[in-house]
Amino acid sequence: QVQLVESGGGLVQAGGSLRLSCAASGISFSINVMGWYRQAPGKQRELVATISRGGSTTYADSVKGRFTISRDNAKNTVYLQMNSLKPEDTAVYFCNAFYYGPGMREYTYWGQGTQVTVSS
Repeated sequence: QVQLVESGGGLVQAGGSLRLSCAASGISFSINVMGWYRQAPGKQRELVATISRGGSTTYADSVKGRFTISRDNAKNTVYLQMNSLKPEDTAVYFCNAFYYGPGMREYTYWGQGTQVTVSS
């Protein structure tokens, strides 16, 4: 059974930092891309950052220079270091894992989400 378990969310004041972690288990194949998405109340889920198995990264413009994504392939774990947090970063943050299985079938899994709240 595939599981993505996030941790590290919480309440922080504006300007503060948090570090999110997401550990994937139950996956027998190499995970191609891991990423973080977020969803604020009343808004659609949006991409925050992704990282490939080789370390290539992408970031939403709104978090560039403040957030850093990294991963440990041996542990199937992805991290999101969030600095200089702003109230508009408040959202539920979701971990995502994408990989190719047998016959190049695509698989995508999501974590249950972790709440990040930034107070002004």
